[in-house]
Amino acid sequence: MSLWWLATPVLLLPIWWHRQKRERAAVKPLATARFLPRSIPLHKRVWRWHDRSLLLLRCLLLATVIAWLADPAFPWRGDAVMIVPGTDSAWADKQIREAGLSDASRIALPHADAFAWLAQHEREWRAGARLLVVGNVPMPASRPRLAHSVIVRTAPALLVKSEHRVAIISKRADQWRAMFAAIEGPQRYVLQDAPDAGTELIVWDLPETPPEAMRAPLWWAGERSAFPELKNAPAAHGLHYADSAHGRLWWSANWPPGDAQAARAQFETWQRLHYPPLAWTTPSQTLAADPASHAPAGGALHYLMTIALLVLFALERMLSHAKRR
Repeated sequence: MSLWWLATPVLLLPIWWHRQKRERAAVKPLATARFLPRSIPLHKRVWRWHDRSLLLLRCLLLATVIAWLADPAFPWRGDAVMIVPGTDSAWADKQIREAGLSDASRIALPHADAFAWLAQHEREWRAGARLLVVGNVPMPASRPRLAHSVIVRTAPALLVKSEHRVAIISKRADQWRAMFAAIEGPQRYVLQDAPDAGTELIVWDLPETPPEAMRAPLWWAGERSAFPELKNAPAAHGLHYADSAHGRLWWSANWPPGDAQAARAQFETWQRLHYPPLAWTTPSQTLAADPASHAPAGGALHYLMTIALLVLFALERMLSHAKRR
């Protein structure tokens, strides 16, 4: 239990505040009442409708602040299956049946990092709930420490096929075409003589500077002199790179390569430098429960109470202003 719940008696403050008489009436003796017996005037506090509404709002506001600080969580979830985005549905159904969780609720995760999402929402599950994660989850830097036992089923690696458009503008077009023909893998490269709206890569192997209106996300320069940005460009593994108004520029003194093996080596080097590394996939396993783990604060109720705080504060300010008028 959070110690913030001990602040609940603070709710008596608005009640005490509202019962105080903050306005004193100025009493003066009248000449006609000189011979009447002197008496002390009595004041009676009459509550109006906005007084009680304002009191209720302030009590609710304080109660919500205490609950927000205590960050309550009510375990209401039972057995559940968490499905990583992009997971094949037929394969997932097979894994769910084998784990005996066909009747469990299914949750489509918003992203692939299932352990981070589970740690944030773990307090929503009851103590004996069984959890299954289906799909390819990036491997975390350290072993996840969760209060529940989690079964992880990783999908087999699939080669994702893709198509990429490449425009080759060069007097050595045959050598460039031979380079892309030597590249192996699920990617398919469609070679063009001129770029269009779908072109991802332009191979510009001319000494002249390309037209200003020509744009593409990636450029391979066969002649360094065609792009002034490459004059003092940094280099990594023999590849120079720079950003320009045309797009990201790459240049190598060894382009185009002379044989298929050199073409594959240079292409793999360029891919390793340009694209971010792929995360390792967590293997299929069963993570044992760790009783000493502590779920981080800030679950779904914490977010809802934040919105409630904003609404109650706005209503309290508006009603307090209306009372002064």
